[in-house]
Amino acid sequence: MKNYRILHGCLVAIVVLCAFVAPKAKRKLMADKALSTVTYAAKHPLHNWEGVSRDVNCAMIYNDETKQPESIAVSIKVASFDSENNNRDSHAVEAMEGIKYPNVTFTSSDIKAGDNGTLVAKGNLTFHGVAKPITLQATRKESNGKMTLTGEFPVNMTDYKIERPSLMGMKTEDGMILRFNVVFSL
Repeated sequence: MKNYRILHGCLVAIVVLCAFVAPKAKRKLMADKALSTVTYAAKHPLHNWEGVSRDVNCAMIYNDETKQPESIAVSIKVASFDSENNNRDSHAVEAMEGIKYPNVTFTSSDIKAGDNGTLVAKGNLTFHGVAKPITLQATRKESNGKMTLTGEFPVNMTDYKIERPSLMGMKTEDGMILRFNVVFSL
């Protein structure tokens, strides 16, 4: 009986010690919507413009032991982009069939830490109902308990079966640039 109590006491001590020493492991972090944006930049022969979404829905699985993101998922409503021109924004939602395909999403399949505070994320970008594999590079900065991921990547509308909008008989350029600035509290 005495050996049982000693064994039981040792097991309890180990469990308690592990609870205080064991790393937190993985946890889900949500992007701070008040600080995060995704912007697209587009060009037409007559002018260039940008549209900004401040409605960035983004979740990350973060490993506290390695201090690295392990996966990330982003979803943005097509109708949430504001170019400061209501007619252009309405036409963009129409051209991108925003009612039928309301969201642009990115879901990572692999994230690796690169050099000088960069991350390389492989995954699928789904836009206009078409999913395509892409590789993104992000710059990672940490300050005051927050991690900020920034970067940009090109997107061709025709790759996602989007008919390029036109103005005065001239179509917009096929290529757009998507820029992201996503902030997480650590």
